[in-house]
Amino acid sequence: MEHPPYRLAEEFDHFLGDPDDPGEVFSYARCAELDDREEFPDDICHRFQEWGLPAEYVPVAYGGRLRDYEQVLQLVRTVARRDLTCAIGHGKTYLGGVCVWVAGSPEQGARLGADIMAGVPVALGLTERAHGSDLLANDVRTDGSAADTPDHWVVSGEKWLINNATRGSVLSLLTRTRPDGGPRGFSVLLVDKRELDGTTYRHLPKIPTHGIRGADISGIAFDGARVPRGALVGTEGAGLEIVLKALQLTRTMCAALSLGAADHGLRLGLDFAEERELYGRRLIDLPQAGHVLAGAAADVLLHEAVALVAARAVQTQTAELAVTSAVVKYLLPTGTDQVLADLTGLLGARAFLKDVHADGRFQKVERDHRIVGLFDGNTLVNLNSLVNQFRPLVRGFRRATGDTAGGDAACDLAAPLPPLDPAKLSLVARHGSGLMAGLAASVDEIARRSGADPALAPVAGAARRLLAVTTAVHAEMAEYQGVLTEVPAAAFEVARRYALCWAGAACAGLWTRSADHVRDDPDTGALWRDGLWLHAALDRLLVRLGEPATAGPETNEELLGALRAARSSGRLFSLLPQRGPERRPAMPAAAVGATENATENATERTPC
Repeated sequence: MEHPPYRLAEEFDHFLGDPDDPGEVFSYARCAELDDREEFPDDICHRFQEWGLPAEYVPVAYGGRLRDYEQVLQLVRTVARRDLTCAIGHGKTYLGGVCVWVAGSPEQGARLGADIMAGVPVALGLTERAHGSDLLANDVRTDGSAADTPDHWVVSGEKWLINNATRGSVLSLLTRTRPDGGPRGFSVLLVDKRELDGTTYRHLPKIPTHGIRGADISGIAFDGARVPRGALVGTEGAGLEIVLKALQLTRTMCAALSLGAADHGLRLGLDFAEERELYGRRLIDLPQAGHVLAGAAADVLLHEAVALVAARAVQTQTAELAVTSAVVKYLLPTGTDQVLADLTGLLGARAFLKDVHADGRFQKVERDHRIVGLFDGNTLVNLNSLVNQFRPLVRGFRRATGDTAGGDAACDLAAPLPPLDPAKLSLVARHGSGLMAGLAASVDEIARRSGADPALAPVAGAARRLLAVTTAVHAEMAEYQGVLTEVPAAAFEVARRYALCWAGAACAGLWTRSADHVRDDPDTGALWRDGLWLHAALDRLLVRLGEPATAGPETNEELLGALRAARSSGRLFSLLPQRGPERRPAMPAAAVGATENATENATERTPC
């Protein structure tokens, strides 16, 4: 299947060159060098500018090329697969602009869009040293009527732990515009530092970090900075609502960072297992090693499926993004952390050493990724967001309401995406989750197909079990429908289980609505035809939901064979075909034979 977002990402990847070649600007060697020096990757970001990546952050309405959020997902994933510091440092400009895309005026959008496409870094100023994620407690404020004028806001206070705070020329700043604060006491100001009196603000020192060492994680302090009244984004007092809606977009797009990190980590783990010999046998031939790699491969495909559906849902199910974004921002960072932890056990000491295996790239990707679960709302913040929506989610599941048509379109990779309408963003999914409402239909469709294809019978059984667990989870959610503050620990656990069920519904929906488009693809069709990836993904989810495993050793063997075949042919291990610019690894003859056998077996199972 020719899928445009993957094709564009492949084109971008090839433009960036072979990352194994130290002569390339965006090489693994260069990234390691910059990490050692804790230096921002300016030269690499210049390559992004040459290709035109900043235009992908700007909506078409403001002169850019952003019309498809799935495309943004794959492009940022491409960068993150090489280096998370580059992805986070450069991608922050998209995050900085989102408040304007959500609520800004056409003039603000056009001006900011032109700046971004010209390579001007943009930041999002939310967090403060004393308040963390508690935005209602923020202290950066205008000085009040005594200092403010009809033409200017006078801003004072400090933002801290801000990505691009120093490098960024423009800052979307959440500011207290009423002394007593409250839900309507904050506004977003689009602050252009180039227009400020240099004596009224100062940059705070770069903060040393364990991962993404080269990123500009710093802060900014204002002291009576005069900001033009025209910098107000949206209406006065709407700042918190604008930010929370903008975060729905950014949290969903953070999936790209986790996908890229997992791609990189899985490749390093596989290469190590192919090369490492123990007691006369290669590590890949030991059952436990194969089990770990197959589990990691299943999780990578599971996360990719969830991210694909979520990125498309930005445009097809916009009113339900409060749920979608919370699930994705919880599930993918925590799930990818676990993938990397599992692979750490496979690599042993080499997972921590810098100059022993693959130039220490694994230890870098593992520590770089740890921060992904923290920014734009940490794990507890996103689970709490789900708890706050339990009432409409339970009601919607019982009544089978929600945007089911939007959910179907999100799961159908051949369906065209409508333009994003930011006016449809909502702080709560009022009618429930259309994706969850469509789970029963997906389960029925898998069961129907299994009647004609006995190979799908185990998949149908896993899908029925998922539906049963999902029904039980909604019953558990009903016990906490009125909880808004002082959320008990048990409610967070129920929210975790809900996120897993939502992921299962996304996987089932994606397979039922897209398998026919992909099943004959020569590269990835074998993952789809008999539900191989779906069975593996549902199995991983059911186990985490406390259910017995459904997939046997043969499923793991097939998945491991598909992983090795992708690597040996220079393809990304993915649900959809994409080839990278790297040289193919020199695999031992035994490995080549095993890969060919796996491919032949998959072909033999394919109906003519």
